[in-house]
Amino acid sequence: MTFLLFLTAASLIALSPGPGIFYVAARTLAGGRSEGLASSLGTAVGGLFHVAAGAAGVSALMMASAEAFTALKIAGALYLVWLGIKAMREARLDMPVAAAGVGAGRAFREGIVVEALNPKTAAFFLAFLPQFVDPSAGTVWLQFLGLGLVSVTLNTAVDVAVVVAAARARSVALGRPTLLRRLRTGAGLVIASLGLGLLLTRRPA
Repeated sequence: MTFLLFLTAASLIALSPGPGIFYVAARTLAGGRSEGLASSLGTAVGGLFHVAAGAAGVSALMMASAEAFTALKIAGALYLVWLGIKAMREARLDMPVAAAGVGAGRAFREGIVVEALNPKTAAFFLAFLPQFVDPSAGTVWLQFLGLGLVSVTLNTAVDVAVVVAAARARSVALGRPTLLRRLRTGAGLVIASLGLGLLLTRRPA
């Protein structure tokens, strides 16, 4: 019963629009389906980083330190703003569609960094997963890790669905260079805005 409750709650959270969904959608509009899927896998790996850190107790220590939280927040925010500005600058270049984008490999690596430097993800796992951990049912950190894997999988599945939808929108714009340029510029603006939003995040009390 507890796991079913967790699965329901985790599914609803995964379906709720959030920074991760907006990021992969923006990356897809900027570089296409392959980059969108790569960034989704990257954010999944970054999410697993936070799950492992939470299971090991590292995230709890970071959340307890205002200095560590602020440093991670600023690093993540600046990285997103830099990616957004870079995407907007590249959108203005007169280049063939095939040359647009950064490539799947780079999108994957950037996705990892974006999620790994997001303290909001660490805060979410620390606040959400412990509610469904039962000390009497076995090793706590293993339960935390298992629930985290399920949560990341659900989030990634939703991200992939968003990538497919965004890729279809981009394919419509391929024959209209001006529209495509605007979509890519807008995608960069969204990514940069996510960074600014992260910069305003406060450490959980």
